[in-house]
Amino acid sequence: MRTFIKSWIPQCLRILGSPCRLFHGSNRLFTSQIISYYDSINQCKKELPEYFNFASDVLDEWSRLEKDGRLTANPAFWWVNDEGEEVKWSFEEFGFLSRKAANILSEACGLQRGDRVIVVLPRVPEWWLLYVACMRTGIVFISGTSQLTSKDILYRLQTSKAKCIITNDTLAPAVESVIPDCQFLKSKLIVAKGSRDGWLNFKELFAVASADHKCVKTRSQDPMMIGFTSGSTGFPKMVVHSHSSYGIGFATSGRHWMNLTPSDIMWNTSDTGWVKSSWSSVFAPWICGSCVFVHNMPQFKPEVIAETLSRYPITTFCTVPTAYGMLVQHGLSRYKFMSLKHCVTGGEPLNPEVMAKWKIQTGVDIHEGYGQTETVTICANMKGMKIKPGSLGKPVPPYDVQIVDDHGAILPAGEEGNIAVRVKPMRPFCMFSEYLCNPEKTAASVRGNFYVTGDRGIMCEEGYVWFVGRADDVINSSGYRIGPFEVESALMQHPAVSEVAVVSSPDPVRGEVVKAFIVLAPAYVSHDAEKLTHELQQYVKKVTAPYKYPRKVEFVQDLPKTTTGKIKRKVLRNKEWGRV
Repeated sequence: MRTFIKSWIPQCLRILGSPCRLFHGSNRLFTSQIISYYDSINQCKKELPEYFNFASDVLDEWSRLEKDGRLTANPAFWWVNDEGEEVKWSFEEFGFLSRKAANILSEACGLQRGDRVIVVLPRVPEWWLLYVACMRTGIVFISGTSQLTSKDILYRLQTSKAKCIITNDTLAPAVESVIPDCQFLKSKLIVAKGSRDGWLNFKELFAVASADHKCVKTRSQDPMMIGFTSGSTGFPKMVVHSHSSYGIGFATSGRHWMNLTPSDIMWNTSDTGWVKSSWSSVFAPWICGSCVFVHNMPQFKPEVIAETLSRYPITTFCTVPTAYGMLVQHGLSRYKFMSLKHCVTGGEPLNPEVMAKWKIQTGVDIHEGYGQTETVTICANMKGMKIKPGSLGKPVPPYDVQIVDDHGAILPAGEEGNIAVRVKPMRPFCMFSEYLCNPEKTAASVRGNFYVTGDRGIMCEEGYVWFVGRADDVINSSGYRIGPFEVESALMQHPAVSEVAVVSSPDPVRGEVVKAFIVLAPAYVSHDAEKLTHELQQYVKKVTAPYKYPRKVEFVQDLPKTTTGKIKRKVLRNKEWGRV
């Protein structure tokens, strides 16, 4: 395995080359370059190395190349906060520190290979050290957002049977309140300056821990992390990923969607509790040898984001579409982004209007991508491709993405159906392993030869995929199927609309109708609500099919959002339908 990776990283650099060499020529050449690279691993099972560990086989190899003077002077990790504190680590320094963290998990916490640990921390450097420390020890990493309640924590501890939980002094009381019901929990580790009764203190242990640690030898398909993902019904499910699914699976999207090289500095604003943080703040940048930049912001503030992009030499930026909308609404023309050259987004559909405004204000395109907790990047507007505003882009190798009906049959171009990934006869290695302890759900996710994402979409003749909505978000009004995104996109083109979320609302005649929750632009706040509602309804009828217009409109001060800025449409939909 060591020989494989030592030759693999330089080989990646040779194959991938510079953007200008790779992307000159036709899109066909561009696509074949990606496929030829990825097929070397994904062509058949034996192509995937039997043993793989991201910490030893990727990060430690970048450290070796760094020592040999074959990497740029970029740090591997660069962290700042609002108080002016700053941390910069090279790959060598990060390796040294993560080995100390690994010894804490194995010795002080008494954890063994295969044990599970829940880490609930904000964007602090310890989160990254502990993530990699788990890889080095073979411990399964489970991350959670700092917004978890005691009920959420109890559910995760009981369901995962985690033997250790790591958090800060803010959430420690919530953990303590549920400990009597957590029979599998053996140790508690707190990341705080002061000590707390009944808790091991990470900072105290870290100060005296040894950095002498030998990374365990993990198989490619051994479990590496578990992500909790919510569905339309029931409690969150546990999605298991292997060492290779993320560790190798993000090579293509890291280089060709995020356009990363060892010279780049990548800033992703995702909260550590969401899987996008694993995507864009761990695996994709580090497999490309890039610097991971982190700004520990308690709340999303457009002015802080803009100032950070202006002050630091960030070359690649990733945030959710709603956040891009807030940034262009804030206005960026007074800032200078001297280093910014590539922007990506995902997590929810990007309105073409926001994309256009961002391009006008910054001069940089936004490359939208699409994936799930269960996958790596499924579709993307990759570097060198023609961007079609409103589309998710094209399938990303090695995935064979199709639009299928409810039985798994492939639908013709232009017909709406389920966005799906082929998993038979061969399941791509960069897919989740299973829904842990839920074989019924795992089996139900496959129809025919395809894994069905639960999202509805359309594929055009050119192979671009267009998002319609979640299967449970699609509005069925009088027999018309209406995707919320297309209505939102239409409304966003009107100058009165600052933000919008569209959901279904009950109707005694039509069953359900389109309802738009709208945050108005400042200049329109004082307008007559009834007249403005009529104006917006007529506007939507003009820019899209008339049956899609919102029959109900509610003007609100703000929209419910996650910590990463994604709109919680489910909250609005539940409110409309009277569900708790």
